[in-house]
Amino acid sequence: MDRPHDASEYGPIAGAARAALEAVFGERLTFNKATRAQHGTDMSYHVPAPPDAVAFAAGEAEIVAAVKICAAHRIPIVPYGAGSSLEGHVIAVHGGLCLDLSAMDAILAINPGDFRATVEAGVTREALNHALRDHGMFFPVDPGANATLGGMSATRASGTNAVRYGTMRENVLRLRAVMADGQVITAGSRAKKSAAGYDLARLLVGSEGTLGIITEITLALAPIPEKISSAVVAFESLSDAVDAAISVLQAAIPVARIELLDAVQIRASNAYSRLDLAEKPTLFLEFHGSEQSVAEQAELTAALCAEFNAGPFSWAVKTEDRNRLWKARHDAAHAAIAYRPGCRPMVTDVCVPLTGLAESLLHARRLMDAGSFPGVIAGHVGDGNFHAAFLIDPDNSAEIAEAQAINDQIVDQALASGGTCTGEHGIGLGKRHSLRKEAGAALDVMATIKRALDPENIFNPGKIF
Repeated sequence: MDRPHDASEYGPIAGAARAALEAVFGERLTFNKATRAQHGTDMSYHVPAPPDAVAFAAGEAEIVAAVKICAAHRIPIVPYGAGSSLEGHVIAVHGGLCLDLSAMDAILAINPGDFRATVEAGVTREALNHALRDHGMFFPVDPGANATLGGMSATRASGTNAVRYGTMRENVLRLRAVMADGQVITAGSRAKKSAAGYDLARLLVGSEGTLGIITEITLALAPIPEKISSAVVAFESLSDAVDAAISVLQAAIPVARIELLDAVQIRASNAYSRLDLAEKPTLFLEFHGSEQSVAEQAELTAALCAEFNAGPFSWAVKTEDRNRLWKARHDAAHAAIAYRPGCRPMVTDVCVPLTGLAESLLHARRLMDAGSFPGVIAGHVGDGNFHAAFLIDPDNSAEIAEAQAINDQIVDQALASGGTCTGEHGIGLGKRHSLRKEAGAALDVMATIKRALDPENIFNPGKIF
């Protein structure tokens, strides 16, 4: 079998190990080259590396069996959901077994009175929201992609609604996970709060598949708002747009989303989505509440934006009109890729305190303007998080090195302002050196936890550390 990755520390899937896995999964264990290649790549610029085999799990018991087999033969295990991660989380740099959990897609319980739902790890965000619609509820964490909720939990996903509804950290109440010895644990509860021992649920949320394999999640839900209104407003400068967003937050307007696209991203979006937006830094906003409250929120926001050289304030309540206004933001990633055909985006996601947001954004834009390739900025400015996407040729090592150097400068500036190297994408492969800068000695504590829970380092090795 071809093994282009670094598998020197681990055993192959052969002999007794292969026979044992075949006994568990039957035809759902495959060594097919195309399937392996599909499961060894994600949405990032990182070089793909296929696993040695892919197993499609049908339930938790099969995951337990696979973990015990792989532990006995020291075979790496990489959990896989939708493959939509952005930091190489599913790339099998040490080969091994990819456990695809996408078939574990049962919605186990919906509890309208408690605003809770319990799902298997392979349930996608859109599938859950479709099932919740008749109950008058929705799950508010929206990273853009139709990711699995297990993957979203493992990467501590966030998105456009985080300014009001929080991230996966706040919305995962309870989970089940298979640990490296095959033991299944339950962490957390359906209660709104708990002070019972170490918060293992929070430890596993964001662990990127390195500590355990999440199989089941209980999530907090939100009521579908009576009314939703959206608005789009352009500004003369990037700093004006950021200052306006901060002003809205300081006024305690309960805005659900505040998204920023810079002028280059708007230009790309106009070309891709056939829009005619002014090619200026632009805020996209959304308000949730009663008919009267959303109207008041929009009017107050318009007045505040006018103080920062804002252009016309366009807002809409009808679903089709709201979708039209939000089209540029929803299609931003595809528009950026189309802006430079053949490129792969290297996407950063620093997050800084709001008081340092304008400086960080302007610093990033200056660095990108001086680069040898185009780049765009889109941000969840309501919580200080923004994405600088470098549109690089994935086969051009000089461009990759230049983009990494620019990213390092963006990260350094964010850390100096009290921020973090990643607001929502996670560490994976691409930010390991940045995590050392940010965490310092705390990274050694993380490594100690990793060794304690996974002493053979079989869970997603090569990520985070």
